[in-house]
Amino acid sequence: MSTRTNHGRAGVQTVASKNHLSRAAALFIASGLALVSLACSSHAQTGGQAPGNSGARAAGDSASVIWTELLQKTPFPHTAPLPLQKRTFLDGTYTKLDPKKTPPVPCRRCPDYVPEGGIWKLQFDKGVFRILHEFTGWRSIGSFTVKENRVQLFNDPTCMEKTGTYTWTLKAGHLNWVVVQDECAIGMRAKNLMQLPWLPCQPPAMKADWQKPPGCD
Repeated sequence: MSTRTNHGRAGVQTVASKNHLSRAAALFIASGLALVSLACSSHAQTGGQAPGNSGARAAGDSASVIWTELLQKTPFPHTAPLPLQKRTFLDGTYTKLDPKKTPPVPCRRCPDYVPEGGIWKLQFDKGVFRILHEFTGWRSIGSFTVKENRVQLFNDPTCMEKTGTYTWTLKAGHLNWVVVQDECAIGMRAKNLMQLPWLPCQPPAMKADWQKPPGCD
């Protein structure tokens, strides 16, 4: 009598152990499937997207939308107070068309201001300068002061601690830059500004045959 009871209890314990192992195996399999699903989901979200340049244009955003948003922003006084909002001789919008045909190389650590092909837009407006590369959507904003033919650029978030000093000339409808000193973006800002003449979006006085440059609104 006692022996049968013990065998009965042993059988119950065996069945219970098997049920426990079955539940544990099911949980392990379910957890594994969840991890695989999560990994696939993460790969699907990031795997097909090439890294872009700093400030690169988001999908669906046009250059005009980005420019409009940039016009609504003001610089942050990173290292110097914002200049007084007064018009200067330099105020206006300028563009240049870089004929480079090679598409930009996607990268996460490319230096800012790298001269790339396409239309660049540059604006000076009462102590604020803005710049945009239409193809990639790269842009920046900062402060400037101008005294006669000398300009200083500062409060640029791409190189907050750097102040660029330039001389400028505006002749025959071309804005040209000569760098005095500028280490911003390992010298890329100076290279970009000086690479090609900038054409004003405002018609020069007494020039009836003026045509609006590409990139001007």
